[in-house]
Amino acid sequence: MLKAFRITAILEGISYLALFGVTMPLKYWAEIPEPNKWVGYAHGFLFIAFILLSIIVCYNKKWGFKRLAIFGIASLLPFATFYVEEKYLR
Repeated sequence: MLKAFRITAILEGISYLALFGVTMPLKYWAEIPEPNKWVGYAHGFLFIAFILLSIIVCYNKKWGFKRLAIFGIASLLPFATFYVEEKYLR
């Protein structure tokens, strides 16, 4: 389960950066909205998977609420899921 959580953390971070760094500029500056829609769907799925897996892993490993809160905050900040994967999940 931890390996799936690590992979999801990395993919969620990549999708977040792709959404805000690539597809949103395409949508608003180049008027190409299609990539934003599909990357947005992928990011939404990965975000929900990250949150659910963080709850499951914290429960199974008996990690406290503090670590769960760190994971939740990390899901909202750019590059933070990479930090979480490196510091807490290795």
